[in-house]
Amino acid sequence: MKSVSEQKPLNPWNYKPWWCQPWSILLTGTGLIGGSWFLLKTVWITVLVAIPLLAWMGFFLLVWPRLMLSSGLLEKYREADIKRLD
Repeated sequence: MKSVSEQKPLNPWNYKPWWCQPWSILLTGTGLIGGSWFLLKTVWITVLVAIPLLAWMGFFLLVWPRLMLSSGLLEKYREADIKRLD
């Protein structure tokens, strides 16, 4: 078994499906905000669409990965993966 220093750094995105990866979150959020502007061309509606979407994007791109790293769950997932492979 590799020592802790030889193991790859933990990446919370390795445990999420393809549709919940950073690129898909960014693409969905910017697409919906841009689509709102493209279809309606109304600033206040686009802002109303953008506020919850930016909060959602900020949570899943900035807050959630840090929470996963600090919670210790990723270490448990890694240990379970190692045991499964052995």
